[in-house]
Amino acid sequence: MNAREELIERISQRRCESLPPLSEAAYQELVNDVRSDLENAVETESEQALLLVAKALDRHNDARDGEDLLDDEAFLESRSTRMRRLVHDCEKILAVDETCLDARLLAVLASDRGPDETLGPLLDLENYANGLLGDSPFPADAWDSVMLHPYMRVRAAVVRTCLDSARYRMATSKGESALMMSASDPLGIRHSCALAYARLEDELGFESIEQQFPHMSGAWEHLAHAILLYKLGRMPAARRALRGYVRLCEGGAYALLKPIMIDTYLPDRDFAPPFSFQEATQAVHEADPIICDVPDFISWAQSQRDIWFSAESFAQHFGFEW
Repeated sequence: MNAREELIERISQRRCESLPPLSEAAYQELVNDVRSDLENAVETESEQALLLVAKALDRHNDARDGEDLLDDEAFLESRSTRMRRLVHDCEKILAVDETCLDARLLAVLASDRGPDETLGPLLDLENYANGLLGDSPFPADAWDSVMLHPYMRVRAAVVRTCLDSARYRMATSKGESALMMSASDPLGIRHSCALAYARLEDELGFESIEQQFPHMSGAWEHLAHAILLYKLGRMPAARRALRGYVRLCEGGAYALLKPIMIDTYLPDRDFAPPFSFQEATQAVHEADPIICDVPDFISWAQSQRDIWFSAESFAQHFGFEW
């Protein structure tokens, strides 16, 4: 989430509404003017709340610097402190604008409960968000309206948490509903759906995601395809799919065989270049509930000599533990 850029866009659109139609160049000048003095451009409570969200996220991210150098006990203490601070910051933001969905979402996620305990509050928040929108008309793609970005972030968080809590049917139902609202899917809801369909051994569902996003697959889809075929017992095809995942994703084998801890998404995934090691680690992290349900999958992957060799070579090249 880039809260500042969204705030700039909101303010620019508000100012534009009171002006005669602007050319693209004139609108860009307006945007640049807002960006140059953002804090003084804020006028409404909702804009003030979003500015505070941006500042709270900045503080939170700054507090993460250097945590990778801490031992486990110190890291957990530091993480707990910054999560509590973020919840407190969100409470102050909601005192400014109680309808700020981003602050409400961050407060739920930063409360740092398990997925089972988080899903209920997220579903309550989704219902609250639906109530705020009422019968307001939607654009063909909800993401085209910057005002709907918080709503779509809530829906994406619900889908990810359904997956994380092993509610796979709910994940696909909620995910497909959200994708009907935003076919561009910048939040990657399709990735969660692909993993859920793999766990359900629903090949038709998985193929529907591939057909809906033919040129937008990532590490998630390739890993999910290998899991799906493995669960269906089609071992030659599963091996080919696993090799495709490893071939396409930098460090994909290492990410799978040596999972790396990823902190809570606040509120959504960090951007990762397509098929990068970062994207592979995100995909494996999100697939963890499925992999735990299918423990033989990792043993089988480790038994493939080329997969093992790829992971070992990556570790040696970058100095990772092996």
